Amino acid sequence: MNGKRGRPRNVEAQKSILSASYKLLLENGFQAVTVDKIADCAKVSKATIYKWWPNKAAVVMDGFLYAASERLPMPNTGSAYNDILIHATNLTRFLTSREGTVITQLLGEGQFDSGLAEAYRDRYFRPRRLEARSLLEKGVQRGELKKSLDIDICIDLIYGPIFYRLLVTGETLDESYVQQLVINAFEGIRST
Repeated sequence: MNGKRGRPRNVEAQKSILSASYKLLLENGFQAVTVDKIADCAKVSKATIYKWWPNKAAVVMDGFLYAASERLPMPNTGSAYNDILIHATNLTRFLTSREGTVITQLLGEGQFDSGLAEAYRDRYFRPRRLEARSLLEKGVQRGELKKSLDIDICIDLIYGPIFYRLLVTGETLDESYVQQLVINAFEGIRST
């Protein structure tokens, strides 16, 4: 949610708006969701929505993230390998769930809606990358991973194939695949 200063948001109205946007997204897809429909479903005015969000894409993404946030907890096992495996597995489970299929819809729609593309990059993908970065940096600090590790490339190496299968090949995307992916990636990034 945006970081505007001013009066605090009415928490109940905010929750109602986020829930309504998510419900409409799941039921109808991104194209069919409008700020009017969100306002009607949440029983608030359009002005209330626009006071807190700049556009439909932002409120829909925040509604999606509000609903999805509990499904993607940050692991902290003390092992970079275990943390990345759990993180990547949780992400894969989510992406292949009914709710997660919304991401593929949003990615597709983002090709035609720059506001949506910006919203999903800022609100969904960048935070996931920052989580993965944090997990890998802890592994470097603990001496589990190479000190010279290019963390951004490692994130692409581990998470990129998940999205490649999800969005391009349509091949099986399951826990076994993620485990093999992480095992193979860690062969090259572990400290010796």
